[in-house]
Amino acid sequence: MENSREKSIVEFFKAKTILVTGSTGFLAKIFVEKLLRVQADVERVFLLIRAADAASAMQRLEHEILGKELFKALKEKHGDGFQSFARSKLWPVAGDIVHENLGIQDSNLVNKLFKEVQIIVNVAATTNFCERYDVSLNINVLGAKHVLQFAKQCVKLEMFLHVSTAYVSGTERSGLIPEKRLSMGETLRSGSNSCYLDIEAEIDLVEKKKVELQADHNLTPLAQKLAMKELGMQRARFFGWPNTYVFTKAMGEMVLGHSRGNLPLVIVRPSIITSILRDPLPGWIEGIRTIDIFMMAYANRKLQSFPGDPQMTVDLIPGDMVVNAMMATTVAHSKQQSEFIYHVGSSTRNPITYDSLLQCWFDYFSMNPRTGKDGTPLKITTKMNPSIRTTFLIMVYKFLLQVLGLIHFITCGFIFGRLYDDLNRKYKYLKLLIDLFEPYTFFKGRFDDANLEKLRAMMGKEEMLFDMDSKHIEWNSYLHGIHIPGILKYE
Repeated sequence: MENSREKSIVEFFKAKTILVTGSTGFLAKIFVEKLLRVQADVERVFLLIRAADAASAMQRLEHEILGKELFKALKEKHGDGFQSFARSKLWPVAGDIVHENLGIQDSNLVNKLFKEVQIIVNVAATTNFCERYDVSLNINVLGAKHVLQFAKQCVKLEMFLHVSTAYVSGTERSGLIPEKRLSMGETLRSGSNSCYLDIEAEIDLVEKKKVELQADHNLTPLAQKLAMKELGMQRARFFGWPNTYVFTKAMGEMVLGHSRGNLPLVIVRPSIITSILRDPLPGWIEGIRTIDIFMMAYANRKLQSFPGDPQMTVDLIPGDMVVNAMMATTVAHSKQQSEFIYHVGSSTRNPITYDSLLQCWFDYFSMNPRTGKDGTPLKITTKMNPSIRTTFLIMVYKFLLQVLGLIHFITCGFIFGRLYDDLNRKYKYLKLLIDLFEPYTFFKGRFDDANLEKLRAMMGKEEMLFDMDSKHIEWNSYLHGIHIPGILKYE
């Protein structure tokens, strides 16, 4: 961490000009808030925002970023001067990474960015596990390529930081997974099943599929959308990844590593990102994310079991720790013309098992039950069972649906119609959960974070200000007192 010996993390960001993509997203908001709070003398933060024009971008900045409770501490710090401070530091830019030059229409602004930007933080992504393949390719792969092309034209650029996911390694591996770069064309299939991943061929495949779907006038827009989602899942699993999201994020990494030239590149790979642990607002989160989908289904008594290995590690990491790692790695490798990979998770240093997580859910919701639509408490009396029972239930639902469907057809919908619809909804919901998440509930890998450990050891007095050590998380305290209440507050 050469640069950090000469200048602290806080001092490094003084007078820096930064471009952030995906700036209305969860992680980017935490990054921007932290940056402004610890270094008020940052020169400028350009925020790329999907918007039709500058006025719309400004409106999204006000409502979707600064309007969030996350910025409460910063507002209190600056008092009546907050608005003028924010306007002097934050510059919303209307654009979209799916286009060249990031979709920025103002050529003068483009040239300004080329001349001034020193750090690019690429957080833009679609994180939907089963997103349309064309959408996911455009954002996670071509989007990364466009940001890289833009970065190469920034004459003062010191760092390109890209946020990926630890699960680019897939979910079939076991043991310690190293912080290793992905080579262009690499797949997760091995042996006689190995193959080359041709990204350009995948893009061509999607374009041909879109033409084919649009030419079929019997297909509704919904049917076309579902077909494109299915194509993404098929291609992901063909090459060894569990879903479209991690598959396209892996391809994005390949493009960056292959095409970066001498550009300083840090790829941060968080595991499952959860709510803020400490800084600045414990429990703050946006939306129900990944593992919390199960938790809320369990709390609402819609899910009592889910297949999985009780002793497998659930790799959780609070959002503020991820942002701290992003800032620390930016400083550590500024101007270093190489590629650096960092896992940011907890599975190696402070693991929590699937069974322990389920116990936490039971303990919390048995004491704090949710309320049903009729106002009655949804009492929780048993811990969710990590067994194959849900898979068996899917088979029962499918059989009953076939029987009820036949009766429904014979009677023209007069008998069992409502029961059929209710059962069909439950069947589709459970099947979707299993299709998307079962690969993770049997995952036996642990993410090596040796690079992050070396970085932590060199931080000195700033270690707690930029805490990224998962050993500092006391899981029961965090889940019971911070994370679950945060999910319930911000859902």
